Amino acid sequence: MYKTALQAAAIGMAFASFAAGAAPALTGQQLYQANCAVCHGAGMEGAVGPTLGQHAWLHGEPTKANLIKIISKGVPEKNMPAWSPALSSAQIALLADYIAANANKKLSANATPAAAPAARPATDLLSGFTLPKGFRISVYAEGAATARSMVVSDSGIVYVGSRKAGKVYALVPRADKQSADVVTIAEGLENPIGVTLLNGALYVGEISRVIRFDNIDQRYAQKPSYEVVKVSLPNDKWHGEKIIKASPDGKLVIPVGAPCNICDTDDTKSAKIYRMNADGSQLEEIARGVRNTVGFAFHPTTKQLWFTDNGRDEMGDNTPSCELNVLTKFGQHFGFPYCHGGVVPDPKFGQGRTCEEFVEPVAKLGPHVAPLGLSFYTGKQFPEAYRNNIFVAEHGSWNRSTKIGYNVRLITLYGNKMVSDTSFIDGFLRGDEVVGRPVDVVTLDDGSLLVSDDYAGRIFRVIYDGK
Repeated sequence: MYKTALQAAAIGMAFASFAAGAAPALTGQQLYQANCAVCHGAGMEGAVGPTLGQHAWLHGEPTKANLIKIISKGVPEKNMPAWSPALSSAQIALLADYIAANANKKLSANATPAAAPAARPATDLLSGFTLPKGFRISVYAEGAATARSMVVSDSGIVYVGSRKAGKVYALVPRADKQSADVVTIAEGLENPIGVTLLNGALYVGEISRVIRFDNIDQRYAQKPSYEVVKVSLPNDKWHGEKIIKASPDGKLVIPVGAPCNICDTDDTKSAKIYRMNADGSQLEEIARGVRNTVGFAFHPTTKQLWFTDNGRDEMGDNTPSCELNVLTKFGQHFGFPYCHGGVVPDPKFGQGRTCEEFVEPVAKLGPHVAPLGLSFYTGKQFPEAYRNNIFVAEHGSWNRSTKIGYNVRLITLYGNKMVSDTSFIDGFLRGDEVVGRPVDVVTLDDGSLLVSDDYAGRIFRVIYDGK
């Protein structure tokens, strides 16, 4: 039934923070959409994890009793943890009921997730966010299902990748410049989360390939054709989704995540960051020991590559920390799988190694917060104190007994050192209810900030008016 710890997460993560009596009860569907859809798809059609509809169940039939057993005891040989210590029997039964009711339905492998798991009035949604004084948040666009990475063209069009939706979108500004229409450029792709622009072309990173749409600003509305970039990269599903960024020197930078929660990857192509020419030639490794980075940014002045990295799972609630890193020279090693968060030796692979061998993170962002996209603020609308500092989108934890993350952080820097780490947008998690999961941040030409949300398929816009 489950082949990886990520797949296991879709069963267990729904309940970690739902202590009995702590909040109003949610339905099984609400719990599934809030927490499980990220791995198994909003319609149970499958994503990183398998479908929970009709398929070959490897650990017994999907009866309520058997599902309760699997969720409670886990499947250790498949890296699925036991959740009974953290979850009440009533909570486990609620999810088992919901899965069992859908388990024999034939679900399309190409099903498109719902854009918004639950309807919520815009005024109610926006009033629940907390930002620093003088900042305002609004919905810039809706209907971009599983929206992930973003990139802004010179003409102001925002291109957005997606996850299981398999689509690439263009956010086309309306006349008021306060909102945008969503246009689907391409569909039927394999988790095309990564997007970047280079020489007028839109490059998209899928799990198994990189594709290129030439002259995209002139062709986005025509369901444009694309070319496949000739480059050979691993296509593992686990941590196999690929962001992509154009570098200041005209190259493309792309990562390959570790195909596991924890494994030795030093002698493989995995857990590394690469750069290549625009045509895919001259692929070269520039960093290693990077478990799963889902966000790059180049410093506006130094041009150094900064990136987030997601820490390993199954070491408890509070360790290890996820990371913010900077690459100061090619070939640096950032610790995986030997050392985590700069200070925690791995209990298996850390034997005979020391954390001092590896590059220490600039910032320890917290355990299991899942930092994804990041961006240096280069606009002029926000106060001067924000210039050249970093916004980080924290997608939020799935494997803690109490959820954390689910916000956008502001990291202030002095050189390559962190000065402070503070919340910039809070409110994607409200008690036990998830209303959004931030993925990426970009700056528009007017200095406003956009934040993508793959949970509800929204793009938020933040402005500063000083009031």
